[in-house]
Amino acid sequence: MLGEQQLPERFRNIIDEEQRIFERPRRISPARKIPDTTSIPLDDPTAWVKVPDVICVFIDMMNSTKLSADTAEHAVAGAYRLFTGTVVRLLDEFDAPYIDVRGDGAFALFNRDQTHRALAAAVTAKTFIDEEFVPSVRNHLDADVGSHIGIDQRLLYVRKIGFRRYGGRTDRQNEVWAGRTVNMAAKLASKSLHNQVLVSERFYRNLSNEKPLKSCGCESGRYTGNKTDLWTKVDLSEDKRFDFKTAYLLRSSWCRNHGREFCESMLRADS
Repeated sequence: MLGEQQLPERFRNIIDEEQRIFERPRRISPARKIPDTTSIPLDDPTAWVKVPDVICVFIDMMNSTKLSADTAEHAVAGAYRLFTGTVVRLLDEFDAPYIDVRGDGAFALFNRDQTHRALAAAVTAKTFIDEEFVPSVRNHLDADVGSHIGIDQRLLYVRKIGFRRYGGRTDRQNEVWAGRTVNMAAKLASKSLHNQVLVSERFYRNLSNEKPLKSCGCESGRYTGNKTDLWTKVDLSEDKRFDFKTAYLLRSSWCRNHGREFCESMLRADS
């Protein structure tokens, strides 16, 4: 416990009040899907919403630190805008119920009935990054960048932390997602190399449609009819950062011949 001479009273009062809230029981409200942000609790400090099987798609820029250190400020600003701004708009267009910006990247949360949509969003972002963002930054800034992408699926709890109003503004509040889903997706992203999407086994096993599992039959841009497995199994049993033992690795972007067809088919697969 803090001593009376350790901090001014006004700061100790805040800490003491939060400790008392912590000792009270939580009031958990179950929800079938991710709630709209306007209905996420804020005023009751013990209230949380529980959402089952939330899918998190985490997309991060690779080599952003080096880009910041070696590149002119205005050029860095443009690269960040192109990467994060485009990724956020794409995730929104895929109807992600919740999107948040984290540093030089973003994460999106999808409901459990949006499995194929979530993966299609990740592959679309990957295709943009591989074929538009990376060449643009290389040509204009002479810098090597890329992406890290990870996906996990698990139970999450959510509430808002902050103030309803402060100085006439309402922006001093944010949603807090408690649980391992976002953290596991971020760790999968950090483990992935550029041009890869790394997903947890619990997400992978919910892919029931053939489209995300097999190639379209094109090789080097030419149709051969030889459909191959798209995913590689990854053993994580020795990596204690994860609460699962197996992940699956995808290297493919959307095919130039059949990508549009596959993307639309995956969106229909969740219907």
